[in-house]
Amino acid sequence: MKFSLYQRLALSICGAFIVLASLLFYWSNSLAEQSKFQAEQKLHLQLAKHLANDNPLLQDGVYDKKALKNLFHTLMLLGPAFEFYYLDPAGNIITYSADAAKIKRKKVELSPLVNLISHPETVPVFGDDPRHLNKQKIFSAAPIYHGENLQGYLYVIIGGEIYDSIFNQVKHDKQLQQYGALFLGSLLLLLLILLAVFRYFTAPIKQLASEIQAIKAVKFDQSKVTLSQWKNAQSNEVHALGTCFNAMVNQINQQFSQLTENDRIRRELLAHLSHDLRTPLATMQGYIETMVIKGEQLTKLERADYLATAQRNAMQLKRLIDQIFELAHLEDGQVTVNLETFAIGELLHDIIAKFSLKAKDKGISLTIEPQQCRFIVYSDIAKLERIITNLLENAIRHTNENGDITVVISQLTDKIKISVDDNGTGISKEDIAYIFDARYRASNAIEDNTRHAGLGLAISQKLSKILNSELFVESELGQGSSFSLSLAWVNH
Repeated sequence: MKFSLYQRLALSICGAFIVLASLLFYWSNSLAEQSKFQAEQKLHLQLAKHLANDNPLLQDGVYDKKALKNLFHTLMLLGPAFEFYYLDPAGNIITYSADAAKIKRKKVELSPLVNLISHPETVPVFGDDPRHLNKQKIFSAAPIYHGENLQGYLYVIIGGEIYDSIFNQVKHDKQLQQYGALFLGSLLLLLLILLAVFRYFTAPIKQLASEIQAIKAVKFDQSKVTLSQWKNAQSNEVHALGTCFNAMVNQINQQFSQLTENDRIRRELLAHLSHDLRTPLATMQGYIETMVIKGEQLTKLERADYLATAQRNAMQLKRLIDQIFELAHLEDGQVTVNLETFAIGELLHDIIAKFSLKAKDKGISLTIEPQQCRFIVYSDIAKLERIITNLLENAIRHTNENGDITVVISQLTDKIKISVDDNGTGISKEDIAYIFDARYRASNAIEDNTRHAGLGLAISQKLSKILNSELFVESELGQGSSFSLSLAWVNH
């Protein structure tokens, strides 16, 4: 049988409460009896001595059994809480005040008497009760001398049989029973209050455990389970745990959604990449097979043309594969950043020089504004060069002949903004939201009639984020585009 946390705590508390209550009752009862015995023995410590000194029969050490018995009977009538015994020097009981039929002992151990007489401060001291074979009681004792000879001892039991009988009757009194019942009821009420307090504090734990089981049963699908909103997370550890659990479930669901989306994107990316890879590969394969089949039938001019076409498709295929590997490397996140201080103008002029011939062949004007740029930036020069190179390649590819491409450098408050502007084909409003999406860009084949960016923009955006920046675009279909990013400016 399985018990809940509250049930286990309740059983433990009840068990501990019963044990502690029993120990407390036993200890308090023992302490009360010990205190009572100590007080009563101290109070009557000199009783036997005074009786021995004040009574002529005992004072003179005279041994008269009948006279002593009558004396003890008279004293017991005056003090019914006491029992009187006369012992010889060996501890044998000579005479007594009690009923002879109730006397169980003929002899009393003398060492407690000697101890009390010699060291009265050691109370309570217990001596043998002649009415019982194995019971002891507090007492008062005094030696009886005749001259210098010890005749015996006066042995007075404090709280004799009559006292015990009356005391037992008092304990069974209804009022005392009511007090006892009230005390027991108070203890039970305290136990109930403790159980209620434990239930109050364990209820949130039970609720949280139930929600954990429920969310586990639906495989952590948050849409199928309504989780509680924990309000006292600042002052209640269980509520804080519940808040963290809700956040964890939310994070798990976000990660599940992200993994699902990434899987869908990966499948679409593979589908698009297979198209982009198949086109140049099929073209290259076709020309190579033609060359193999026709062999010597091809003229030198045809052979050179076929080889050139195959080479162009091979280069296009290599470029696409290189971009795929580069994008995968960036998405892996293990990229080293080498930050350094350098003049941005010198880097941009070097990049422009690489594209000047290609732009000139297409009749495109490629310029920098301002021509003289002395801004110093702190960044990774290789990654920044890769970003600007990708942007210029896209700008040249999507700018018509006799168009204009301008790299603009402008100063912001604490950063430098670099923009690549062109007056090319531009991007539609529907497409502009997806141009940095790898799966969307991957559909860009050279023969495609729709103008899209290639994988280079996905690579550029990831490189920008590595440099603590972000790539922005402003574009209008048929009017051109402007891609920009900002870099930390070193002010000398």
